[in-house]
Amino acid sequence: MDFSGRRKGVVIHIMPAFVSSLLQICLAGLGGLIFTVLHVPAAWLSGAVVATILWNLTPWSRPMPLPLVSLALLLSGVSMGAGATPAALDAMARYPGSIALLAIGITCITWSSSLWLMKFGGWKRDDALLASLPGAMSAVVATAVDRNADVKAIVLVQLFRLAVLIMILPSVIVFLGDSPHTSFFVGEGLPVVDIRGFAVMTFGGWLIGLVFKRLRMAAPILLGGMAISTILHATEFTYGVVPPHIATFGLVLIGVFTGERFRGITMDMARKILPVATGTLGVGLILTFGFAYAAAMLAHVGFADALVAFAPGGLEAMMALAFILGLDPIYVGIHHIARFLGLGFSLPLLIKWLNRTDRVNT
Repeated sequence: MDFSGRRKGVVIHIMPAFVSSLLQICLAGLGGLIFTVLHVPAAWLSGAVVATILWNLTPWSRPMPLPLVSLALLLSGVSMGAGATPAALDAMARYPGSIALLAIGITCITWSSSLWLMKFGGWKRDDALLASLPGAMSAVVATAVDRNADVKAIVLVQLFRLAVLIMILPSVIVFLGDSPHTSFFVGEGLPVVDIRGFAVMTFGGWLIGLVFKRLRMAAPILLGGMAISTILHATEFTYGVVPPHIATFGLVLIGVFTGERFRGITMDMARKILPVATGTLGVGLILTFGFAYAAAMLAHVGFADALVAFAPGGLEAMMALAFILGLDPIYVGIHHIARFLGLGFSLPLLIKWLNRTDRVNT
């Protein structure tokens, strides 16, 4: 049989998606480069997010291939784990009180933000609560679908919060004078891990990530890379950061991964929802600053560390910010993982409560 026509059809079908993905990554890198030249904090990440959002407006935009998503998360996780020195791990004994404050803060932020959406946006209670939960967006979306909530509106509020945090939080931290990172590439000037250590971290992180995926953990590949990197650095099996060019490329991919979540959101939807989303974000940030300040005093860490740890954003993006801003990745990572686990366990309880109140009201 002649498969030449079929092969040609496959090539024609695949090439546009491949070219689009390549262009998207190049444009995201260009956005990161422009932001770097302009001295924008967290430039490679925030610039890539902005460039990707703009690229989504074109007809040539395509979803990021899953292998690239996994590569982005793996490289970010491995990079973050490099900060897990024995000295850093010794400091973990003072974190329980800070994590307890995080739990109180999440509760306050969720309820105050949802009240804002209901009072000033006219949202229904279920939609407002799900849109206000800080982080764990995949679990929130799944719950919204199950309850026939307004999924697009909920996702837009969640994405708007994440995008704003990525773009303004680094500038706030630099303004406060708490971030020492000023290098062109991520990790430039620091000792670099050897080839053996890098190979073990990436392959081991991928394997652990697959195990975490089977266990249905949030961001499994990222956590797998961070876990193996943390273990190897804490035991001093290896030493040093991921090569700067590779770490920077990983951040650009994370920016693409974050920015393309805005695909499918129309301008009419944005004009309708963004004003009230801005208000609920402002309420959440005020509370975040207050709880972060209290946690910094309690745990004896920098205010910038506590601010990123308490920021109501996604696990991947917030941990990436901690890394590129030179913050304590262990402190920030523990808090965001605790947030994801806490929300994951509390969501079923929240649903039971919502169902019970629905029956009472009917």
